[in-house]
Amino acid sequence: MNSDPSSAKAWSGRFSEPVSDLVKRYTASVFFDNRMAMQDIRGSLAHARMLARQGIIAAMDLADIERGMAQIQGEIERGEFAWNLDDEDVHLNIEKRLTALVGDAGKRLHTGRSRNDQVATDIRLWLRDAIDQILALIGEFQRNLIDVAEQHAATPMPGFTHLQVAQPVTFGHHLMAYYEMTRRDAERFTDARRRVNRLPLGAAALAGTSFPIDRQFVAEALGFEAVCENSLDAVSDRDFAIEFCAASALLMTHLSRLSEELILWMSPRVGFIDLADRFCTGSSIMPQKKNPDVPELVRGKTGRVNGSLVALLTLMKGQPLAYNKDNQEDKEPLFDTADTVIDTLRIFADLVTGIQVKAEVMGSALNQGFATATDLADYLVKKGLPFRDAHEAVALAVRGAEARGCDLPALTLGELAEIMASVRGAAERLDGDVFQVLTVTGSLASRDHIGGTAPSQVRQAISRARKELKISA
Repeated sequence: MNSDPSSAKAWSGRFSEPVSDLVKRYTASVFFDNRMAMQDIRGSLAHARMLARQGIIAAMDLADIERGMAQIQGEIERGEFAWNLDDEDVHLNIEKRLTALVGDAGKRLHTGRSRNDQVATDIRLWLRDAIDQILALIGEFQRNLIDVAEQHAATPMPGFTHLQVAQPVTFGHHLMAYYEMTRRDAERFTDARRRVNRLPLGAAALAGTSFPIDRQFVAEALGFEAVCENSLDAVSDRDFAIEFCAASALLMTHLSRLSEELILWMSPRVGFIDLADRFCTGSSIMPQKKNPDVPELVRGKTGRVNGSLVALLTLMKGQPLAYNKDNQEDKEPLFDTADTVIDTLRIFADLVTGIQVKAEVMGSALNQGFATATDLADYLVKKGLPFRDAHEAVALAVRGAEARGCDLPALTLGELAEIMASVRGAAERLDGDVFQVLTVTGSLASRDHIGGTAPSQVRQAISRARKELKISA
């Protein structure tokens, strides 16, 4: 057994032999949890100031701790800090270095706390910072998306259901659907942040502490809105991490749906858009290729984030109260999720500005698939024909146009009447004004209500979005 106190484990006095090297590597987390170093220092300083304020440690100890932590922070920022596998994790590495710098004051820092409530606090501090960064990036993505949507508020394109041409919409209206999705995403992250922002410190190992601590002081010092009110729950809860990963999975799902559309639209078989070269790659064998690698990777990375959510749910499902070593496995999925979401949002905020719209191709596609058939049915209903009869009459008109190899507007009034004659009352309701509703422009303009695709409504939706995001036109 190693008798050197400086190299002993924090708990080594209980054991008669050292931990094996294999177990050290298997149980250590320092090489992935050291990214929480700044949060650990912030939490430790708030804890130390509370201990001094309560008279639990001396003012001189606090001064030494603050001096030592300042040096450690500088070493970490400069890349000079020596992370040691023997010290297991970020918390013990920093504490060991602090004790080496300031002596007994460093050993007193852990009074009234445990690594259980310490790590729970560090994770919440780290995740709170990550959520703030994600919310800012969602806003940047939305602002750029709105700019492109405004440019194309009146650019017609086919709207699809089942990937079949359904009705005319505008490209701006289509993009604003993704604004609404990410708006809900932002709401979810904001709401999740409230539950992240509760202080576990003071719960100690699981039962609280016998020292006269002031948890509210620490909460206020660290910017927490409240304290966790049950010590058992405080150290073992990872709901907040699961909730964050669930919000992230939904955000990535929305970006994956947009990615799929960009890939389809960019295909030469569709040709609605092109993407800026900086988001694409070529082929090692086919010199003509321009591949949409970024959207494809977003689709792939969505599965990665979904996997992290399932990993955390599985991690927690069988754990009894309170803290268990299983919870060391919460960090890598959580960190990877945050990294993936942040990187994806950064690149997508730029990518949307590089969408090059081929408006003529979009417009031409509306000549396929009878996009204004519903408008013809609505026309007949407005003339007094029951909707089901109107639906049947227009279905017959579509079949007739298909047989003639043309779109509905190419049929003459007489041809329409002849085709619809088998539906009682349909032909009699046709007039020359029917061709006005069969135009794409007329179809778009007629959907003039909140949420509709009329260009005027798209511009109003953009205006509302700008007010929500507090940006000017």
